[in-house]
Amino acid sequence: MKTRNQPLDVLIIGAGISGIGAACHLTRQCPGKRFAILERRQEIGGTWSLFNYPGIRSDSDMYSFGFQFRPWTEPKILADGPSIRAYVNATAAEYDVPRHIRFGRKVLRASWSSEEALWTVDAATDDGEAETYTARFLIGCTGYYNYDQGYRPEFPGEKDFKGQIVHPQFWPKDLDYSGKRVVIIGSGATAITLVPSMAPDAEHVTMLQRSPTYILSVPSIDKLAAGLQKWLPSKLAYKLNRSRNILLARGLFEFSRRRPDAMRRFLLGRVKKQIGAHADMRHFTPRYNPWDERLCVVPSGDLFKAIRAGKASVETDHIDTFTPDGIRLKSGQELKADIIVTATGLQVQMLGGSEMVVDGKPIQPREHMLYKGVLMQDVPNAAMIVGYTNISWTLKVDIACEYLCRLIKHMDAKGYRTAVPRDDEGCMDENNTILGALSSGYVKRAAATLPRQGTQSPWQMSQNYLRDVPELRYGKIEDGKLRFDDMAKAAIRNAA
Repeated sequence: MKTRNQPLDVLIIGAGISGIGAACHLTRQCPGKRFAILERRQEIGGTWSLFNYPGIRSDSDMYSFGFQFRPWTEPKILADGPSIRAYVNATAAEYDVPRHIRFGRKVLRASWSSEEALWTVDAATDDGEAETYTARFLIGCTGYYNYDQGYRPEFPGEKDFKGQIVHPQFWPKDLDYSGKRVVIIGSGATAITLVPSMAPDAEHVTMLQRSPTYILSVPSIDKLAAGLQKWLPSKLAYKLNRSRNILLARGLFEFSRRRPDAMRRFLLGRVKKQIGAHADMRHFTPRYNPWDERLCVVPSGDLFKAIRAGKASVETDHIDTFTPDGIRLKSGQELKADIIVTATGLQVQMLGGSEMVVDGKPIQPREHMLYKGVLMQDVPNAAMIVGYTNISWTLKVDIACEYLCRLIKHMDAKGYRTAVPRDDEGCMDENNTILGALSSGYVKRAAATLPRQGTQSPWQMSQNYLRDVPELRYGKIEDGKLRFDDMAKAAIRNAA
């Protein structure tokens, strides 16, 4: 077993967009700190490295999805996966982050010792070699997806199907769907991306859904943003485009919450205009209100164009069984298929599946809340970066990492070694998780494992960037909820 003897100041788990963001913020704001990133894959990118299905792209506009400190300068609003990977890699290179990354390291266990005020992290290399790292602060940047397994229900009759079954999370690089009949099971962002991407080459693509999703078409190129980029300095143009899009996205969400019927009419009206007056709107009319689940966006109506061209269609029904030649529905209709794509969702997994222990006590995320949406309740010197679900993920990454840098500098100035959030009021809401703002299937399936919400600040995940900015960027560090050193040790003992 190899042991890294000299403790790091900060150890980051994951080199996806959150981990790279955390590293860049540390480099910019805490330049003297020693840090490393443990990444189980062999490249930077996280989700954008893992997923390689046709057409993979962001479902958030890139002016708000990009890092606040490094402008997104391309004209695309919804960028494709390779463009996002290139942006993340270029950002990492600009701040000399790659030299801090240890690739091919899977974190197995993170154990805190109050006596030493250190985390000890056990990892395994791709070759099976054991390594141990020590650090004063731990930042979990693994997101909440299980990289090893997607959500994949078993369908009756699967073994009878003579064609190929593919899950988007594990897309075969050599899959040839030219001239093939494709059925995509699902109605979320992945399915809505796959349909128009596969339709030009396939004989026909059918999206089979149990229930519809709200879909909003946005222009591929933002002409106003492109104009600002042309005539203004890049940083100023980026700041203006970013601010505008943040306000637009927040306004859309607030309007959906306050006037759901009006928002519903607006969204469905735009869909009907895209696919024509004679369209069967039952395939596009969800049973829930806008933003009870994530709103899906499509660039320049590409999904609707594929449907109008006759290259794609949508069916709303339940699966009775797979057959040798496709899928038979509960209605009795049979969908012929050469390839079936199970875009059935993701498995949620916290901390990348690793074990966390504090002074010998195992930590179960569901028994804890997140303080200010960043620090783990009763867990010392540990952050968990979880982005927004109703706006660009990276907006939360930026301000969460700003807060962490402020906290680390504050601890240095005061001579503190340990910080731990403590809830003395007992405000945990057992029935509400950190993703409780959504009623999506993957959130419901993960309810037993996700951290909880609190009934009051600072234990609530507001999902409101405009509210979080002043709190995380300028709020008081020592607020009575965050305990330091001797008080932190007492809080840890009490939690045990």
